[in-house]
Amino acid sequence: MKETMTSLERFLATANREPVDRPACWLGMPTLEAREKLFAEYGVSSFHDLKLAVGDDVYTVEVPYHAPGTDAIYAAFDWYQDGSVDAVNRTLTADGCFKDAEELEDLDFFEWPDPEKYIDREECLRLVQAAPRGKAVLGMMWSAHFQDACASFGMETAFANMLVNPEIYEAVDKKLVDFYLRANEIFYEATKGYLNAVLIGNDIGSQRGLLISPDMVRRFILPGCRQLCEQAHSYGLKVIYHSCGSIADVIPDLIGAGVDVVHPIQALAAGMDAPTLRERFGGKVSFCGGVDTQQLLVHGSPEDVKAKIRELRALFPTGLILSPSHEAIQEDVPAKNVRAMFEAAQEV
Repeated sequence: MKETMTSLERFLATANREPVDRPACWLGMPTLEAREKLFAEYGVSSFHDLKLAVGDDVYTVEVPYHAPGTDAIYAAFDWYQDGSVDAVNRTLTADGCFKDAEELEDLDFFEWPDPEKYIDREECLRLVQAAPRGKAVLGMMWSAHFQDACASFGMETAFANMLVNPEIYEAVDKKLVDFYLRANEIFYEATKGYLNAVLIGNDIGSQRGLLISPDMVRRFILPGCRQLCEQAHSYGLKVIYHSCGSIADVIPDLIGAGVDVVHPIQALAAGMDAPTLRERFGGKVSFCGGVDTQQLLVHGSPEDVKAKIRELRALFPTGLILSPSHEAIQEDVPAKNVRAMFEAAQEV
């Protein structure tokens, strides 16, 4: 271990559970309202400058996807057949266009988008090359095939189809995974040699447990996860797999599928506290998160935040990227607590 590591060295060592000079840290993706407070706290005027000011080790890049009706790859599908997708307020529970589909032929009307038409390779490279030298460059791929499948039917119908009509659910999921594999290939090829890691994932957990049984996760979600991990690894990229909620029961399956880093440690979700995860999975996979955004960062003092960071550092001398327990810090988090988080994380 070097006395002082670059952000990239620190990130990769953490992902590999190797010694580090101090923990790698990631600010996440604060909401626009939260960013304004952080801009004021640090005296900056852009997200780029904010990340530099806090000493963020991770530089995130969203896939530049520009199609009629949406500018977000995580909202690429017009499940409501109204010509546009609300990427901010969309829900997975509303009935989607496949709600009444019973046979495979009932899916034929849908026009699946071609990512080749909507991803500009030159823009991909430009965005990734904008990362400051020495930072860990993280592609926000999302590739949320489970969430998209839920939206395509409506979540209740999707879950019912898993049980009584799995063939039709799996047909939709295959189309989605194929879309993301192609989109990711375009991005990976365009940024080859400049990208270090990717974030993919699906929200499969609630505060108390999984949304579906572990066996259903293994049948309907893990195959796509494995394909996406294998693709990323073929380009030499680390994979951070995101799911909110309590997912401890399938972390061994995620490890088996090739996940390098589980994101996040949602501190207050059942079975997801840092000591439990360290005891069950320490040395087998790395984690990202742990700094609670439900209570601690919202209601705690800067001293409380620093105490928690020191506790996490003692528990995970490596193998933990310190970050908020949800990647999108909300506006109810005082900016001084974010400052405290980074100050304590960067103590030597």
